[in-house]
Amino acid sequence: MNASSGTATAIDLGRKQSLNFRVAPLVALPLVFPFVFGPSINALQLLASWVCVAILARVNATLACSKQLLSWFAVAAAVVVLDQRPGSSLSLITVCAIMASYMAARFGAGIMRSGPSAQRALATGLLVAALVSVLLGLIQYYGLAESLVPWTTDPGAGQAYGNLRQRNQFASLLNLGVVAALWMHSGLAAKARRWTLGSIVLLTIGLAASTSRTGLLELVLIVGFAVFMARRERLAAHELRDSPAFRLPPTVFLLALIPFYFVAAWLLPHLVSAPVEGMLGRLREGAPVGHSRLILWHNVLTLIAERPWTGWGWGELSYAHYTTLYNGPRFVEILDNAHNLPLHLAVELGIPAAVLICGGFIWMVISAKPWSERNPARLMAWGLLGVIVVHSLVEYPLWYGPFQLVFGVCLGMLWPAAPRYGNAQQASSPPWWRRWLGAAQKWMPAALIAIVVYAGCDYIRISQIYLPREERLQAYEDNTLEKLQGSWLFADQVQFAELTLTTVTPANAHRMHELAARLLHFSPEPRVIVKLIESAEMLGLDDEARAQAERFRIAFPADYAVWLAGGASTDPRP
Repeated sequence: MNASSGTATAIDLGRKQSLNFRVAPLVALPLVFPFVFGPSINALQLLASWVCVAILARVNATLACSKQLLSWFAVAAAVVVLDQRPGSSLSLITVCAIMASYMAARFGAGIMRSGPSAQRALATGLLVAALVSVLLGLIQYYGLAESLVPWTTDPGAGQAYGNLRQRNQFASLLNLGVVAALWMHSGLAAKARRWTLGSIVLLTIGLAASTSRTGLLELVLIVGFAVFMARRERLAAHELRDSPAFRLPPTVFLLALIPFYFVAAWLLPHLVSAPVEGMLGRLREGAPVGHSRLILWHNVLTLIAERPWTGWGWGELSYAHYTTLYNGPRFVEILDNAHNLPLHLAVELGIPAAVLICGGFIWMVISAKPWSERNPARLMAWGLLGVIVVHSLVEYPLWYGPFQLVFGVCLGMLWPAAPRYGNAQQASSPPWWRRWLGAAQKWMPAALIAIVVYAGCDYIRISQIYLPREERLQAYEDNTLEKLQGSWLFADQVQFAELTLTTVTPANAHRMHELAARLLHFSPEPRVIVKLIESAEMLGLDDEARAQAERFRIAFPADYAVWLAGGASTDPRP
């Protein structure tokens, strides 16, 4: 009996170690994925993230999500599908992202059932990704990254963003690492805790190098909640007259992180040979004129007021912003996202849809009572989720695969399905909808992998037109544009290349006008607008040409002035 018990324990330990080795790399890989190719900077990263989600769902999706969470995912997907724009694949891509997040949620529910080993694997993956990224970020910050290309990018001295290629995403990753380190600290022996404290210090230096105000806000909130919980556990120990091994670092260490951040933010620019933008300067000077989020959100609120019930359509914000003439200041860039998730849902899908999706999420959070949480793993999940939610209020991290993965895992950890009890007959004869859902969930990973393979092959194919001829695949060196016709997922990218590479003539004016008018909904940028104006003039549509020229002047005054002077408005390459 003892031998049998020992064998079972050894097998169980082996399974847990195997789970660690499989899960941690799959969590970390999307966050440090280095490769970029083609017209979309995050396309390969998104596909790689979905592959990791599909594998994770097969590794440890042993428990379903709660009915509330499943319903919330279903409502979000249904709202997007019902708002689909004819001829656009954006709704399908969005539904795939929702499906990937749901699969990650099932993995998260499995983590809660599997216990500390699986939870440690998740935290390890996040912390390793954050530490790798902070090292890459500091190398980039000091202008030493050129030799590491293509394993990372070389943004130039004074910029740090790892392989996420955007300062706020980089900062959010580092804060995810801080939360993971705090959780790991709670389960380590006193001597082993030194490396988690050192990791937190290093991540704080990386946050200062990122110059991300969003990252600073997230860090302040993490420190605030960690101090609150640390004091709570110490007060509880004092009342019980007990001296336990506290799970969280001392409050002095936690509170010291904020002044240490500002010291690092002051010191780092002084260690760079060339003048660089520092965090203190960004906080002091604010955003450049016309680039502030307050102007952006004011413009978005104006657009919401024009179509409050149905919105402008999924993926239509950039077109709506270009075509609208505001009474006050105008956000000067192409506006393809509201930089605030509730506002974005409201402007593109309508206020009722935004209330349904955001209200459903808020109701789930309130029902879960995070303020009374005591379970360490769930506290980690709340912390990770909080980082993503705060980021989503000022930007759009959920448009990127790595954050879809982490977001889904957190949802599954916080809202797993309740254990089912009943007799054997009830267990063996579930209702038809449960059988259908079980079968669908079983095949979801395979379906997502199939979608990734198809999308990846098609993306590589259509990307050939965006490469110099000598870098293209041999089959696409000549007559490239003609060979790319027929793509459905990336039809907009192919048509954009066709429009920007084709000179408008009387013979093709109808085709160019049709293409330019359609592509205004994809990317209303100067190259598209100029082709629309030129083709309209050739077709005798003078009123339309004048109206578009006036919108061009208001939306892009610098490019308009160059075009009016007879120069090229922007880089002529697609």
